[in-house]
Amino acid sequence: MLIAQISDTHIMDDGVLAYGVIDTAPYLARAVDQVRRLDPAPDVVFMTGDLVDRGLASEYERLKALLAPLPMPVFLIPGNHDKRDPLRAVMSDHRYLPREGFLHYALEDWPIRLIGLDTVIPGSGAGELCAERLAWIERTLADRPDKPTMLFMHHPPFRTHIAHMDQVGLSGIDGFAAVLKRFDHVERVTCGHVHRAMSVRFGGTVVVTCPSTAHEVVLDIRPDAPAVFDLGPPGFMLHHWDAGAGLRSHVVLIGDHAGPYFFNAAKNKAAGLI
Repeated sequence: MLIAQISDTHIMDDGVLAYGVIDTAPYLARAVDQVRRLDPAPDVVFMTGDLVDRGLASEYERLKALLAPLPMPVFLIPGNHDKRDPLRAVMSDHRYLPREGFLHYALEDWPIRLIGLDTVIPGSGAGELCAERLAWIERTLADRPDKPTMLFMHHPPFRTHIAHMDQVGLSGIDGFAAVLKRFDHVERVTCGHVHRAMSVRFGGTVVVTCPSTAHEVVLDIRPDAPAVFDLGPPGFMLHHWDAGAGLRSHVVLIGDHAGPYFFNAAKNKAAGLI
């Protein structure tokens, strides 16, 4: 099974630039095109939050149009820039989304179970796994202890040491780690939020973060580092589940790059590549 993960798309209304700098929509369109050209094609696409930038219904309408070319199912969870009610209203055809409360759900139709977690605190950039959410996670994991499982969430459950990102990090991580340690079938926890690829051992499993399809948070671990981004290479992730080999997670850089070339100069010359 192949799962494409797209994160932190920050779609805005037509003509509006994020932070006065970047039109995020063409970046998502390019990511969608690259996902469509993958061979073999992903079975599903999972989007891990900050789908839009201001939580406006018009932004979700634009997001919906940008995602329309994808032929496979697309699953959504919110990030701190999202608002649950406009998301539910515009994406009403996404029937797996609960009609009220947290936007948690579990998808059972594939060889690996896919669980979406809602970490949003309305009005805050930070996230939370409160007692109610942790209880839901524990119940849901306990339902199918026999089936390999991935958890998708927006806020990563660890300190990044990028100071301005940790200021809007996730609370409740100790309780989350304790829950995960009780289950050995969680293959991966995968997140967004930090606009960078990272990996950490946590709660007896592995947590990874997905780069943004648009702007990249600058890696600066000085305690007084400014909150800045650049237009470094955008990307998405491709998670490959194989029952015999387990789960492999790849970062895919978006864009056109020179190559591919053979690992043989004569073949490259014969093919007119050099």
